[in-house]
Amino acid sequence: MTRIWNFSAGPAALPEEVLRQAQEELLDWQGAGCSVMEMSHRGKEFMSILARAEADLRELMGIPEQYKVLFLQGGATQQFAQIPMNLLAGRSADYIVTGSWSKKAFQEAQRIGNVRCAANTAESGFTRLPTAEEIKLDPFAAYLHVCTNETIHGVEIPAERIADTGVPLVADMSSHILSRPVNVEKFGLIYAGAQKNIGPSGVTLVIVHRDLLGMAPLNIPTVMDYAVMAENDSMLNTPPTFGIYIAGLVFQWLKRQGGLAGIDAINAEKARILYECIENSGGFYTNPVDPDCRSRMNVPFVLADAALDAPFLAAAKDAGVLGLKGHKSVGGMRASIYNAVSLAAVQALVGFMNDFAKRNG
Repeated sequence: MTRIWNFSAGPAALPEEVLRQAQEELLDWQGAGCSVMEMSHRGKEFMSILARAEADLRELMGIPEQYKVLFLQGGATQQFAQIPMNLLAGRSADYIVTGSWSKKAFQEAQRIGNVRCAANTAESGFTRLPTAEEIKLDPFAAYLHVCTNETIHGVEIPAERIADTGVPLVADMSSHILSRPVNVEKFGLIYAGAQKNIGPSGVTLVIVHRDLLGMAPLNIPTVMDYAVMAENDSMLNTPPTFGIYIAGLVFQWLKRQGGLAGIDAINAEKARILYECIENSGGFYTNPVDPDCRSRMNVPFVLADAALDAPFLAAAKDAGVLGLKGHKSVGGMRASIYNAVSLAAVQALVGFMNDFAKRNG
């Protein structure tokens, strides 16, 4: 069996160690006589899986006790509605729009209640972050929403630019969660779809401060109420059990990499060599994002001659390098170099890109 070098934006690469352990335990999880997919979600076996997954996540991210950890369903897209349902409480909220996903979050929140756009970088093609002067905040807002890493446009908010604004900060971290250390206490709520750095699609992680629970109106569906889900330890209904199990294995794998500090160093090196390849290509490849906010997880780039796009993708496939086609809304190419994408994979990509440029430049 030959595995590809997988640069897909999501569902994305998973650590091979994790896949092999899941394969070994697929028919019989640790003597239970059945798969995790077959066992009761309320039985002692699965409860132990869930408890360890949460404990390991809390250790990795340094999540304080005043935050609840929820393993939900519906993806980050459901959170676009669930957040205002729970947190608006008859007030208004601010949204900073820096790419496709924060734009979608803002548009969905508009369907729920009163929200306002505090800054928008659409005129730049979402290639930069707004300046301090461009951000117009409401000091009485129920919360401020940001997307800390835009998967499609490749814009990432550096940790040092996360500032206290006096209102709860809500962050979509779907495409870079667990890729670097984060100060959870700066946020009121963090959410992320699993299918990039956490595990398989089907799990949505929500980390929410207890002070933000219990604010939802009584007329929202019970399953959408964070407080109810928290009271039931994410098991008001049947949770995505197999996805939680895989996420737990990923958390254990991350601890073996030296935690978030260890994976942060690896990710920095991966991003460095890929951006250097683009910058040193003599214009054959270009990245449109301002250098001070380039994502370390999602690297979009374009070829100087768009006629070479199809040959580039075909040659990449022949080389076993897949998942490079850019999002349909922006075109070009994109390499997603999440935690499970190894340094060797990025080195293989850079080698292919350099060779292709040499042959076609």
